[in-house]
Amino acid sequence: MKKLAIATLIAAIALPLAACGGKGDDKLGSQVEAAGENRADALEATADNLEDRAEEVRDNAERQSDAIDDADVNAQAMPQAQKDALVNGSEKLR
Repeated sequence: MKKLAIATLIAAIALPLAACGGKGDDKLGSQVEAAGENRADALEATADNLEDRAEEVRDNAERQSDAIDDADVNAQAMPQAQKDALVNGSEKLR
């Protein structure tokens, strides 16, 4: 009878501890979640920066197009390499 009482007492103490976790998994889970949030924030910041850069590229291309139109460039007399450089954005109309 004494052994049964001791076993019951041990089970009564161990059961609530097992239910609480007590293995550090809550802390680890929180760390994983926080790290994931940080990575997601970094990706969103990168995306915002890329959007800003894309807008700059569009604006520059529009300004270059306007400059070509305003200069009334003779595109037929222009070498193909220069045309390609203008189209690719590696050269600007002077």
